[in-house]
Order: sequence, then C-alpha cells, then structure tokens
Amino acid sequence: MPTERITFPGQSGNVLAARLDLPDGPVLATAVFAHCFTCGKDIPAARRIAARLAAMGIAVLRFDFTGLGHSEGEFANTSFTSNVEDIVAACRYLDGRGLAPELLIGHSLGGAAVLKAKAQIATVKAVVTLGAPFDPEHVTHNFGDALPDILAKGEAEVTLGGRPFTIGRSFIEDIAQGPLREAISGLRAALLVMHAPRDEIVSVDNASQIFLAAKHPKSFVTLDDADHLISRARDAEYAAGVIAAWVTRYIELTPPAPPPGALEGIVRVSEADSAGFLQDVNSGPEHHILADEPLAYGGTNRGLSPYGLVSAGLGACTSMTIRMYARRKGWPLDGISVDITHNKVHAQDAEVATNNRIDQFERRIRLEGALTGEQRARLLEIADKCPVHRTLETGAQVLTTLVE
Repeated sequence: MPTERITFPGQSGNVLAARLDLPDGPVLATAVFAHCFTCGKDIPAARRIAARLAAMGIAVLRFDFTGLGHSEGEFANTSFTSNVEDIVAACRYLDGRGLAPELLIGHSLGGAAVLKAKAQIATVKAVVTLGAPFDPEHVTHNFGDALPDILAKGEAEVTLGGRPFTIGRSFIEDIAQGPLREAISGLRAALLVMHAPRDEIVSVDNASQIFLAAKHPKSFVTLDDADHLISRARDAEYAAGVIAAWVTRYIELTPPAPPPGALEGIVRVSEADSAGFLQDVNSGPEHHILADEPLAYGGTNRGLSPYGLVSAGLGACTSMTIRMYARRKGWPLDGISVDITHNKVHAQDAEVATNNRIDQFERRIRLEGALTGEQRARLLEIADKCPVHRTLETGAQVLTTLVE
C-alpha cells in the first residue's frame, strides 16, 4: 500500500500533517479518517482500517488535528468546532486533487466531528462512527478536578493517556452546545454506528442515541469486548472488515476493465501486518479474503495459508465442474462436497520420475442425490477435467517483474 506524506492548511491556516494511503491500482473512491480526542493519525485502528480500504481501491486520508501529532498550532486554542473545520479543510484539499471524498470515518470525538462536518461536504455518501459520543461535552469527564480551573483561569493542564495537554476555556464552552441530534437527523448519508458495549470511556448508550436520531439507511454493529481505542489487532481487523463490506452498499466502486489476457482481472495481495504474515487478498473491490500462516509458523491464523488457498481453489473448481456437467445432463445431483488435503511426498510414492519431493493433493468427493452407479462414475471422471486440477497436474509458468 503506497502512502504519501502530505500537508495541507487547516481551519486556522496552520499546516496539518497527514498520510494519504493509496490503492496499488486505480483510486475508486476516497475517505477521510478523523482520529479520537488527543490521539493521532497513526493509531493501530486507523492504520488497519486505512489499509483494508486501500486494498479494495479506496484512498484514505488520515491527518492530525491542529496542535496534535505533527500538525502545527496550539492544541489549547482548538475546539470541537475547529476539529470539524479541520475535517472540512481536509475534504477541500482532496477535492482540489480530484479526490472528492465519499466516505467519512470518525473515532470517538472524531466520530462526533464527522457527523457535524457532513453538512458541509456534499460529496459524502456514507459516514462511519467508532465509539463516538452523542454529546461532545461527554469528553469533559476526562478532565476531572481540572475543570473548575479551566473555567476560572482560562486554561489548565490535564493528563490524558499518560500525556499532558493544555485545555482552554473555549474548548469547554464550544462542546457545551449540546447533543448532535439535529446534525444526525439531517445527515443525508448512510450511517454505520460501531461501538463496544464495554467501552469504559464512551458508554454504548451514546451509540444508541446516535442510531435512534439518524434516519435510514443506518446500521449498528457491536465491537463486542473491544476497548475504546480498538487497540487489539483482532478488533481493528474486525472493524476494518465490517466497514469494507458495509461501504460497498452505498459507494459505487467500479474498477476499470481488466488488462488484456487477464479475463478475471487482477488478484492483488497486500501485506496487512508487517509484524506477522497477515495478507489482504482482493479480486476487485467486492471480493476479499485473508491469508495468513498458522501460529506455529509465526502467523496469527486469521486466514487460510497459501497452500490452503490453493486447496480451496482446487476444491471449488472441482465442485463447480461437476455441477455444470450434472446440470447440463439433468441428473438428480442434490449436493456436492469436496475435501482437500495437501502434503509433500517423495516422488517415488506418487510414481513420478524425479528424485525430488512433490506436492500431493488428495481429493475426497461426496455426491448427494438419487444418482445411478454409472452417473457417479461419470461425475468422478468429470472431476479430473476441472481446470485447476489440470493446471496443478501440468504445471504453470510464473513470470515475475519488479515494479518500481
């Protein structure tokens, strides 16, 4: 996944730092990701969601709000409204590049901000919130005993996530404007609300209020036992997968025609986790699976192994080939199942003239229905005509090119 490090002017003219995660192929749509309160663009959940969307053709801009991360400006001078305006500025920058966003994703207070910002961004068709508060004022419970000092002195230092931040009175006054009911009811975009029932920072009641205030189309998906930051890899992966599946219902992702000679288009494999072996496997924007290695081999076992994928291809092709033949003959075939096992065996065990070990795929086929013995025998013969079977038996040529 190629990533551009970019900057653009924020709401106050300060330079905001951002990453634009791009697909390896054509850009089919664009999204903006707004991070949680005092977080940044590089938290694990933001990275995984951006990677998953980029793998299916959606470019994702994730940026640091004014005064946070690598962005310029004083955080003490920011407010909820300035966050909203930073999101609008990010969308304006993308529009200037011909990448007008169709999707907004916001985490925690960033989720509240995208709900508010949508009214100013006409191109957006879908909005996703993760652990978002219904009332932005909800964040003041993080300030504890410092709240009176902020109001009395104009600002005070608070510790959030082990780091000190200066919070100004303008921030408190701004978020006191009340819930987002009006902005949500007038969203004019599809809405996906994601929240963890055990979220200890923003209670799940907020998700219920957001969902009830919204008009259809809207969806509510639980994040189960995820924490507020969605810090565990499996939770971030789940959130990314749900968003990727949901967004295709509301944003048209039409890939270009496949290149000559590639009738089924390009299957693109992108590394999803550099610490392990997890891979995003995409065939166009609508078909996605995960590939991984078992735990014993250093993987996380969140997807089929590479040989598991080969076995799946053989099994699927076998079943499809049998079905096509039986359908054409009008035979009473009610169901098919194919079990595939893969192993490395000595060539002489397979009666092959080589001293090397070879790959052996064992295929066990079950046919259901009132078939005659002759019909069953014929379908077994037809199984050997499966194109993937033939490819594995005759071998294939792999041409490799290093892309700059």
